Amino acid sequence: MGEAVKETFAPEDSVAPVVLTGPRGFIAKFTVLKGAQRELWLTFLIKFFIYTAYSVTNKTMVLWLSKDLGFNDQAAGALVGWVWAPAMTIFTLLAGSITDAIGLRRTFFLGVAICTVARSVMVVTTIPSLALACGVLPLAVGEALGTPVLLAATRRYSTVAQRSISFSLIYAVMNIAYVAAGYIFDYVRQLNLHVSLFVFEPTSYQQLFMVSLMFEIVLFPVIYFIRRGAEANNGGPAIDDSSRDRGTAPAFWAGIGQTVRKSAIATAQLFRRLISQSAFYRLLAFFLFIGFLKAIFLQMDYVFPKWGIRELGFNAPVGKLSAINAIVIIFLVPIVGALTQKFAAYRMVVIGGAICAAGVFIMALPTEWFQPAAASGIGQWLGHRYLGVRGGVHPYYIMAALYLIVFSIGEAFYSPRVYEYAAAIAPKGQEASYGSLAYLPFLVGKILVGAGGWLLAAFCPEHGPRRSGTMWFIFALAASVAPIGLVALRRYIRVPEAGRPD
Repeated sequence: MGEAVKETFAPEDSVAPVVLTGPRGFIAKFTVLKGAQRELWLTFLIKFFIYTAYSVTNKTMVLWLSKDLGFNDQAAGALVGWVWAPAMTIFTLLAGSITDAIGLRRTFFLGVAICTVARSVMVVTTIPSLALACGVLPLAVGEALGTPVLLAATRRYSTVAQRSISFSLIYAVMNIAYVAAGYIFDYVRQLNLHVSLFVFEPTSYQQLFMVSLMFEIVLFPVIYFIRRGAEANNGGPAIDDSSRDRGTAPAFWAGIGQTVRKSAIATAQLFRRLISQSAFYRLLAFFLFIGFLKAIFLQMDYVFPKWGIRELGFNAPVGKLSAINAIVIIFLVPIVGALTQKFAAYRMVVIGGAICAAGVFIMALPTEWFQPAAASGIGQWLGHRYLGVRGGVHPYYIMAALYLIVFSIGEAFYSPRVYEYAAAIAPKGQEASYGSLAYLPFLVGKILVGAGGWLLAAFCPEHGPRRSGTMWFIFALAASVAPIGLVALRRYIRVPEAGRPD
């Protein structure tokens, strides 16, 4: 009490800010958003719509390529893993320059407009060349424009006090969108609607593209309410007149060209500087191994839906199954991050990778082992209450749920720490350069998952005998490459982390 009295009578300018703890402190982390600009809330809403549409498309893409366009498993997997997904990563790297040149609002409109046209083509055509050239490829460009602009918008429209919780919420919104997409993916397929619009009869997969198209259309009025030049200036003006877009059309396109040229020159200079540093090659090897884990994550969209439909039936709730990953991540990442923040990032990546690999091995086990679990109370709740399965619960539902829970635990350990490791080992002043390399694991994972079509054709074909356990065993071995490689080559790969004793 004495100290409290002293604080009461101390001069005002010497009083330190009161830090709330306990439940009040936890609530205070969120109340900083009270009074946030409407643009920040609109950014959260845009994030939800964009990622729901993107996730629905991702889950549908391989099935649409095979069923509607006639590509076999191998070709469909290669198109997604070696064309669609890598193209999106490459365009994402270039999108930052465009955003800097034309501004956030215009980039939002441009990306949504491209996606709207591309999705419209994918809804109405079954001509492979037209669907790929005017649908899939432009969609990769449009989707890529949304990735950096959402991060930039979150930073611009939040104050310093709001920034941390804003980025946490934008991550949570992304995972909520993944959950919503899983439910939509199952619901539309299970409706099995047979509709005729004049002479057009959309298939189930075209209907899913129509749903994602509706999300894109809704985005136009949402983006319209973002004010030109809006910016959170920590108590300053909400609208910065100097940042308004006032350029003419020629200046607009000239600005894009000039910025992209400058970005290309800067990127070349950056690459020349990086290749002269030994830490750069070590980080490349590190990211190469992480790519094997990302390939397992990406197969949830590019392999898992086909596998689930073939093994469990057309109406199998594979979307709700895959949503388990996002649900676990939403709740687990903050907890794991708080409990493991004192440990080195490299160690946490190894532990998380090992847990992820262990989870995939569950899918390679004999299904008979899980028959009692499927008949148990928990199995019946999972199958009938959560997944909505009618009749008997197949053991694969239990196996997939366990696999996804264990994999998600591992992901919560390793995924956030990958970016931390890149920043921690970066030479002073090059943190952003090293951080930008964090896109590489996804690029490696996308290239690896392109071979998923061959695994499906060999071990889980649409017709004929299936050996899904063997396919999952191969995936599990691929996931194991990451932790085994990181441990075996630790003395060659690992770089001391700034601020870490080990």
